[in-house]
Amino acid sequence: MLVFEFKVYGKSVQLTAIDDAIRTAQFVRNSCIRLWMDVQGTGKNDLQKYCAVLAANFPFANELNSMARQASAERAWSSIARFYDNCKKNIPGLKGYPQFQKDCRSVEYKTSGWQLADDRKSITFTDKKGIGRLKIKGTRDLHFYQINQIKRVRLVKRADGYYCQFCIDVNRQENIEPTGNTIGLDVGLKEYYTDSNGVIVENPKFLREGEKVLKRSQRRVSRKVKGSKNRGKARQILGKRHLKISRKRKDHAVKLARCVVQSNDLISYEDLRIKNLVKNHCLAKSINDASWYQFRVWLEYFGKVFKRVTVAVNPQYTSQECSSCGEIVKKTLSTRTHACKCGCVMDRDENAARNILSRGLGTVGHTGTFALDASNALGDKASTCAGEILYEQVISSIKESQCLYI
Repeated sequence: MLVFEFKVYGKSVQLTAIDDAIRTAQFVRNSCIRLWMDVQGTGKNDLQKYCAVLAANFPFANELNSMARQASAERAWSSIARFYDNCKKNIPGLKGYPQFQKDCRSVEYKTSGWQLADDRKSITFTDKKGIGRLKIKGTRDLHFYQINQIKRVRLVKRADGYYCQFCIDVNRQENIEPTGNTIGLDVGLKEYYTDSNGVIVENPKFLREGEKVLKRSQRRVSRKVKGSKNRGKARQILGKRHLKISRKRKDHAVKLARCVVQSNDLISYEDLRIKNLVKNHCLAKSINDASWYQFRVWLEYFGKVFKRVTVAVNPQYTSQECSSCGEIVKKTLSTRTHACKCGCVMDRDENAARNILSRGLGTVGHTGTFALDASNALGDKASTCAGEILYEQVISSIKESQCLYI
């Protein structure tokens, strides 16, 4: 599934109609959550049927396309299903009980309620909300795909305008030649990551760079009277500042992950629990600014696209263990050099990256990575066998996994 995003241009009346459609979608979702809370045993089909009841009782809900109402009910059920899954897995702490949405920013249509122009430069929404024809502008070309391949169309409101997203049912696969390289990545705050070859990528720290401008914009919002138009304008400017930083962060993660995956046949990284790490209030801002989880998501995505092996390993003692002899060398966070009795002296992060690579070569992987996508088909063949060359094992695993996708 590919998601293409285009900027939307229309008259002020049309943009107001988009806001009305978004509020209606929020109303349908919250009503479905209320039904699930009040009526015991409510299932997914019950929520779909309830959409027709809402349309009959509320004229503004009837104006929204029927499939758009169903999509909002599916959003409600996804939050309910996630809550059920967390309860079954006995996840400690809060289980994510479904909440009412207060600030919805998108409405989703399925295969009806919209019509794409023949030149693919405009889209018309045909429901009773009165959105009408909107011009779309972007860098992607929709002529490569058929109309029946577009499964969802979303209208998204952001600080700098409105966007239209097309969810296209396409299986993206790209074939590139094996490189014969394997790499282990140790992410950090000072450096974005250090690999097992000693290569260091600096942390861009986008939030820290733009923090001065953000504080100034936040002060301007605080000075304005609540509910005034000037406060609304100041809030919009502040939102654009945050949006620019988040886009920089995402662009950096995407480009870096793609480069790493294309340059290596096996990528090993730490299976970090970011949710637990950010509980440290001294490092929470820096950890969120580094966006390790986003980088990992794109690593796994490009691993599937380019048929590379991505392995997440246990991060325990990767910094303490010596990559040469395996001895545990205790060190604090301020100690940046690894020095072992065996004579191994190197940077702390490079030593951790080597340990991560070693564990990645000696493990099967985890569910969700490319190594186990085909029902754990690689099995224990991805582990390191005595007397065999690591490179040959990685290449053989890649060839086996490629056969599974043919």
